[in-house]
Amino acid sequence: MSQDSALFPILSALYIALIFHIFEKKTKILLFPISVFTLSFINDSFLISQEKSCKKSNTNLFCSYSIISSLFEQFSLRIEYNKLKVFHFSRLMKNYKPPPLNLRLLEGSLL
Repeated sequence: MSQDSALFPILSALYIALIFHIFEKKTKILLFPISVFTLSFINDSFLISQEKSCKKSNTNLFCSYSIISSLFEQFSLRIEYNKLKVFHFSRLMKNYKPPPLNLRLLEGSLL
C-alpha cells in the first residue's frame, strides 16, 4: 500500500499501536525495567527517555530501540534507520556536548 493512500495513516496507526502495546508490556517485565515513553503521530514515532544522566538515557534508548526493532521485524515492518533522530536536552547553561548514542551493534552510530 502506498503512503499516498487514504488508508495508510489508519493502518499505520493500528500496526504501530499494537507494537507499542507489546513494547510497553516487554519493558515492564525486564529484570531492570527501562523508563522510556512512546509517542506516535500517524507514521512518526518517538522514544523518550527522561533521565538526569545522559549515560542512563542512552542505555534506555539503546535497549528500547533494540526491542522496537525486533518487534517491527516480527511484524514484517522496517524502521528507516536514516530517518532516525536523537535529541538530548539539558538545563545546563554552558556548552553541553552529550555523548553520542551508539547503536553500532544494531545498525550504526547516531550523534
